[in-house]
This record gives sequence, structure tokens and C-alpha cells, in this order.
Amino acid sequence: MSLNDTIPTLEGDSSFGAYVAKPEGTPRAAIIVIQEIFGVNPGIRQKCDKLAAEGYLAVAPDLFWRIEPGIELDPDVEPEFQRALGLFGEFDQDAGIRDIEATIHHIRRTHGVAKVGCVGYCLGGRLAYMTAARTDIDASVGYYGVGIDGLLGEKHAIAHPLMLHIPTEDGFVSRETQAAMHEGLDDHPKVTLHDYEGLDHGFATEHGKRRNEEAANLADGRTAAFFAEHLG
Repeated sequence: MSLNDTIPTLEGDSSFGAYVAKPEGTPRAAIIVIQEIFGVNPGIRQKCDKLAAEGYLAVAPDLFWRIEPGIELDPDVEPEFQRALGLFGEFDQDAGIRDIEATIHHIRRTHGVAKVGCVGYCLGGRLAYMTAARTDIDASVGYYGVGIDGLLGEKHAIAHPLMLHIPTEDGFVSRETQAAMHEGLDDHPKVTLHDYEGLDHGFATEHGKRRNEEAANLADGRTAAFFAEHLG
């Protein structure tokens, strides 16, 4: 099953799909899973399924719907990887944040879950930071978020806890960018940064050659503890 829910836009003039994984019984809270540049693919859906198994309502909105609904790409297939890089350039990130905000409202209104967090990967890691700064999300986690140094001017708007996982050998996030992130965020009372020495972009993916099992389990354990503390 791919997309199995429909979310109205903030403006109410359209709607977009999402993959929803539900826990058994009443959810502890809800977590929005923010896609990479590869769409709501099997790896993102598996992230949702794992969160549902831990007792959370997990929702992965299709943020590329304005370009083309239902995009699913495999990062280990070179033509699909190249297409994903192109989609990153086409994607309207501000509209994406509005869609994440619409997803927060949908979860609270339609699913009846008050506490909502988010976790994002790659592009989604960047969007998780932006969500923390621009919405009332209760807790946010970003894995290998790109270009966050250019968003540090928004850090004063981060009112709820944010955790960022940073691989030090990220081919898309330079050492200079990482240093700027630490300089800008290390003293922020709501932000926690974790470095992963020698690791590259995508180390916590569910599928494919990018995954590093030990580091993924370490980061995911930190994420689980963070959400347990701040969401329940």
C-alpha cells in the first residue's frame, strides 16, 4: 500500500496524498515522517511502519505532489538518483512547509491526536528544521539536513525541542556548513546536535547501500528517546 490518506491544503483549495501507519490502540502521539528527495518510497513507508509499531500514528505526506503526485524513486538506481536531484531544485520548500503545517492540522482535527512531532531525512531534515522554526510542532528531528547554515537566521523562532543528526563526511553538507551549524546552534536551549564521525549522507536509510547499521541504530535510539521524552 502506498498513499492511503488525503490531506486538504491550508488554503482548502486542493488536497494531497499521504501514507499513514496506525498503531494498535490509542496512539502515544503522532509523528510526521518527512521524505527525502526520493518521495514517499518503500524506505519512508517502512519508517512509518516502525513508528506505528512503537505506538505512534505515523504520517508521511507526499510533498512532491505539486510537481507530480506519487513519486517513488530508488537512490541506488543512478537515473532515479539523478531525477531526484532535479526534483530538489524544482521543489517549492515554502509550499512544502505549508503542506507539513496542513498535515499537523489534519492529524489534530481528523485523527484526534494533539501532540505531533516530525522526523525528516536529507531534504526532509532541512524541512524538519524549518518546521521547528515556522510551525507549532511539538518536537522535531532532522537527519543529515542540507543547507541548514542558510537557515540559522530563523533559529530564534524555534520554540520546541529540535534534534539534528550530522554525519561528518556528508557529501552534501561540507565541514564548513557543519561548523556553522554548531556555531549557530550549540548554545540554543531547544536544540541538540549529534555528530557521527566518518559517516556519509543517508546512513540511516532503511534500504540500500547507503545504510550503516551501527550508526543508524545509534541515531534511531536517540530519536526514540527524544520523542518519548517530548511527545510521550
